[in-house]
Order: sequence, then C-alpha cells, then structure tokens
Amino acid sequence: MSETRVVVSGLSFSWPDDTPVFDGLSATVPNGRTGLVAPNGAGKTTLLKLIAGELRPSAGSVTVDGVLGYLPQDLPLTGDPTVAEILGVAETLRALAAVESGDADEKHFTTIGNDWDVEERTRAQLNKLGLDIGLERPLHTLSGGQVVSLGLAAQLLKRPDVLLLDEPTNNLDADARHRLYDVLDDWHGCLLVVSHDRALLDRMDRIAELDNGEIRYYGGNFTEYERAVTAAREVAEKNIRNAEQEVKREKREMQQARERAARRASNAARNLGDAGLPKIFAGTMKRNAQESAAKADGTHAARVGAAKARLDQAERALRDDRKISVELPRTAVPAGRTLFSGERLRAGYGERELFAGDGADLAIRGPERIALTGPNGVGKSTLLRIIHGDLEPTGGDVTRADGRIAYLSQRLDLLDGDRTVAENLAASAPAMPPAERMNLLARFLFRGSRAHLPVGILSGGERLRATLACVLFAEPAPQLLLLDEPTNNLDLVSVGQLESALNAFQGAFVVVSHDERFLAEIRVDRGLRLDNGRLLETAAPR
Repeated sequence: MSETRVVVSGLSFSWPDDTPVFDGLSATVPNGRTGLVAPNGAGKTTLLKLIAGELRPSAGSVTVDGVLGYLPQDLPLTGDPTVAEILGVAETLRALAAVESGDADEKHFTTIGNDWDVEERTRAQLNKLGLDIGLERPLHTLSGGQVVSLGLAAQLLKRPDVLLLDEPTNNLDADARHRLYDVLDDWHGCLLVVSHDRALLDRMDRIAELDNGEIRYYGGNFTEYERAVTAAREVAEKNIRNAEQEVKREKREMQQARERAARRASNAARNLGDAGLPKIFAGTMKRNAQESAAKADGTHAARVGAAKARLDQAERALRDDRKISVELPRTAVPAGRTLFSGERLRAGYGERELFAGDGADLAIRGPERIALTGPNGVGKSTLLRIIHGDLEPTGGDVTRADGRIAYLSQRLDLLDGDRTVAENLAASAPAMPPAERMNLLARFLFRGSRAHLPVGILSGGERLRATLACVLFAEPAPQLLLLDEPTNNLDLVSVGQLESALNAFQGAFVVVSHDERFLAEIRVDRGLRLDNGRLLETAAPR
C-alpha cells in the first residue's frame, strides 16, 4: 500500500441555508502528526466530517488511503450501551464466549475472524488510557472525560491508518491528558488533530492553518508555528507602515503638482494678456497647458491609487488576532481583604459527600490567582458554585464578599441572548455613558456594527469577549472571578484574548482548567487540588 494520506481535491461545501464553508479547497495530509488550527467558525470540524464521510461535499472529492478512525467532538454522554458495545467488540466477545463454552457453530468463527486476542487487546488499550472499567459497564455511568478516552480507545482498536481527532482533550483532567499524549506519541500513521490544547499541538510534526478557505502548512510544532506567525505579523505591520507612508507621500506630491500647475496656469494667463497675442492662439496655448496638467494629475492619481492598493494588500496580510487591551482599576483588592471564607465545609455531590472527614477549610484573600485542579468528577464545579453562593453547603460556616463575586460557567450563559452586545453591557453598567460603553466594546474588539449583534448569534470566542466586558465592568465591579474550564471550545486566538483580559484583572480569581499552558500564561500563584474528598494546597502551575 502506498504512503497513507488524505487527499482533498476541489472540495466545496455549503450549509442548507447556502452559507458557504469551502469553495474549491484542495489539500494533502501526509503521514505523521498534523495539527489543524483556525479561528472558530472557519470549518475545522466540518472538514473532519467531510473527510470521515459524515458530510457530503457539493463538489470535489476526498480520498483516504487506508483504514479511517474518527473521534468527533460531540460524543454521546448518556444511554445504555455497554463499554464493549461502544468499543465495537461486544459481538466478537460473545462469539468467543460461545466457542469457549463448546459451541462450534461456524457463524461464531466467522464473527471472530483473526481477532482471537480481542479481549487482551481491548483491556491493554483501556489500561493505556487509564480506564479501569468493566466491559459490561453502561455508558451513562461514565464521566465526560472517561467517555472521551473510551471513544479514542474504540478508534485505536480499529488499527487505523488515518486517525482524525476533534478536540480530544476536552473534558480530560491532567492525568488523562498526559496518558493521551503518551498513546499518540506511540501511534504511527497519518494523524490529523483539531485542538486548542497547545501542549498537544507541540507534539505535532507540522501545523496546518485553515484560513479563508485555504490550508497553509508550517513545518514543526505549534511553538515554531507561533514564531513563524509572529515574524510574519511583524513583516506585515512593517509593510503597512511603509504603505501608509507611501500613500501620504503620493498624495502630498499630487497636491504639490496641482498647486504648481495652478501657478503656471495663472502666470501663463497673465503673460498671454500682457503679450497681446491673438485670442485663438492664446486659447490654444491655454488648452495645451490644461491638457498637460490633467495628464500629470492623472499620473499622480494613478500612483496614489497604486499606493492605496499596496496598503490594502498589506492590511489583508495582517492577521486578525488582536488582543484585548483594557485597564481594570475598579477590580483591585487590598492584600488583606477576605473575599471568601469557608470552615468545615460539607456538601453533597451525587450520592456521596464532596468533602471527607470533618469537611474542608478554604480562604481566599487579596488578589490571589488560584488554579483549582483534580480528576474529572470530583466536584470542582460544585465547589465554584459554593464559593459563588448559588449553591449552599450542607454544613460549615461561609462568609462571602457581598456582590463582588462573578461566576463564568462552562455554558457562558450570563448574558441575554436576545439582546445585543451593547444592550447587555448597558444592563450591566447602566451608569456608564453610552459613548464610553461603545469605546469599551471597541477595546473588546466589538467595533461598529459588531456591537449591535444579538448575543445569541455570536461565536464561542465572541460570546466570551462579550461576557468578559459585561462582567469586568459591571456595577459594582467584581473582585473575585470564578471561571469553569473557560478555554473549552475556544480557538487559540480567543484563548489569547482571554489571557490578556485576565492579566489586566486586578482582583482574585479561581479557575478550573486542565490547560497547563493557559494557567502559566495567566500567572497563577496558588494551586488547589480536589481529590478523594480532600482539598489540598499544591504548587502553582508553571
């Protein structure tokens, strides 16, 4: 078999409302590890579904050389299928059990084929991914992270030549992420990964950037890609500055040429009058001068137009990956102020207690930047809700800073989806003058008509920026910010914008995240780990 790869040729696809996604896209994915990056809404997931055959293109073709495995982003989290059924091995295991019990029916041997070691391979694959679960366990008893790991195991058991993964580290805790990294490091074939997990993307051989319906390849991992993008941005910014200066220079020279022509025409008219030349001869000279001036003016206008075209081209080459730039003095917290205090906290979580023993003690004072980590399913989101106050503990004493705690859940559902971005900000900050609100939204990258879009139609990154603007400039401004997996489903540009906003925040925050790079970028200075019912102090992520 030839080198395993994916070939996309002249691919076009539109949604049922005729919104185009791709128009004649062509690309080749070679063997090795390829990370696919792009802003939200650019079509990353759609491209994977087209390659996997879950969507049909309106034109063009997709060729996959070898066995295909595909892990989608939207895995089912509920239902009665067993682990074995999800893995696609249930029928083979039943046939093996029948043969071992003495049933020699030919259909069992047909079902088994060459898979006599399927149970051993299955358990080995589950162990690699840290899944110590029975094959008859129902799906609905598993956590979100376990479902993702199980889905990956199902694809790897196919022994694929081509593996497509869509946000495979979503919902995985730190331990599960590192096990996934190890499994992919040991896997050989053609791997195409859509992810915002920079640690995973740093394990790639190349980065494929999907932008404006085209794919551009960068050799090396994500860190090297960032360096290349930064260098290209610096060149683009320099080209814009040069083009702007060229436009100004050409406009100035055109104006100077017009002024010289006007002076010459005035002088010529005066000289002709003084010379007493016949009118017909004077008229001919005047028309010749006007034609010469018009020709020169046209030449200068063409040069201005060419300079503007070069400026437009330079501006198009500059990426739209701007950072949020704000100052938040009203969020400042004195070093000794207690924002939350909980003693001997107890809380129910499902059918078990969240905190073991005599409960947990937690105090948040001053502008602390806290990372809350722990395995999936231990109750980190529940603890955030207790700190916020929308869930009260079943035992213990709690003190909160009144009205100064804001909670951003994973759903980003604080805003009214029917109202525009500007209307939501007006509701959060009614005393802020309208002009100041529009200037503020511009700093959160909602300029002009973008500020008047309904929140309900915004992308994930736009909704995050709108929520941050309304929360950080609310009246009164928050001094304690609680964030639950804020980078899930955000593109990398949006993650960078979130980082810049949090680095401007002068209060305290508690963030639940398994993204180690993100935690390092927002300068976390205290670590808490919730595990086995205990809340433990840990080293801050670096």
